[in-house]
Amino acid sequence: MSTVYVEYQVKVVPLEPGREILIAEMGAVNFESFVETSDGFAAYIPKEDWYPDIMKGVQLLQQPNFDVHIHIEEIAQENWNKTWESNFDPLVVDGLCSIRAPFHQKPKGVGYDIVIEPKMSFGTGHHETTHMMVQLLLETSLESKSVLDMGCGTAILAILAKMKGATAVDAIDIDNWCYLNSLENIERNNCKEINVIEGDVTKIENKQYDLIIANINRNILIQDIPAYAKALNSGGILFVSGFYKEDLDLLIDRCKQFALEFVTNIEKNKWVAAKFRNMQ
Repeated sequence: MSTVYVEYQVKVVPLEPGREILIAEMGAVNFESFVETSDGFAAYIPKEDWYPDIMKGVQLLQQPNFDVHIHIEEIAQENWNKTWESNFDPLVVDGLCSIRAPFHQKPKGVGYDIVIEPKMSFGTGHHETTHMMVQLLLETSLESKSVLDMGCGTAILAILAKMKGATAVDAIDIDNWCYLNSLENIERNNCKEINVIEGDVTKIENKQYDLIIANINRNILIQDIPAYAKALNSGGILFVSGFYKEDLDLLIDRCKQFALEFVTNIEKNKWVAAKFRNMQ
């Protein structure tokens, strides 16, 4: 029996940064997946997790500078899959890494070719945060490194880390659908050595990594920084994303409390990905 989802078709003016803010805020109230459209986006949440006042905490809806129109309907999982297929174009990052669906042809000349079926999971590589995390991984030597992909979604970043020579890779997500989808994608990309775990940051207790990737959201990052610092080897690297430029100083201050030194950051459409090093 197919899972039933509630679909929100959202139109927002001005499109940016309205779309970005709404996606972040709706993600914070448990919408699972987003597909960008020319004038907004579609957002999806399992019907069992939906309730009539779910948008009450979405602050942008109260802002007079934005005009937002929302159409709501129920949609079966297989129909959602047709929706993302029609919107999912193949992506090539920095000419080095392609991210595509099985029905796309492999681009020529790329060193890393990742094939995914995101289904209801977040992480096609098109969102700014995932795109930047791929960029950071591409410029990082991962040979014989141990890596954690926290909040793995479709496991794109874990798969790329394995392709780049990481010897031990954990991929963790609290969402069951992401867990199952990650298992499918690592098999599809012949990366079966990746250890996929369903759960939260407590799953990394007593574990150590050379690199931790956390593409989640600001509040979860702030909460979990102590656990990341504890799990990083001396000199280990932390990549974080899922927050806006104005939140970077907050993340830097939080990391500094746990001996995580800010190294650099990149930006894309007001989203930020940052690199820290464990100085302990």
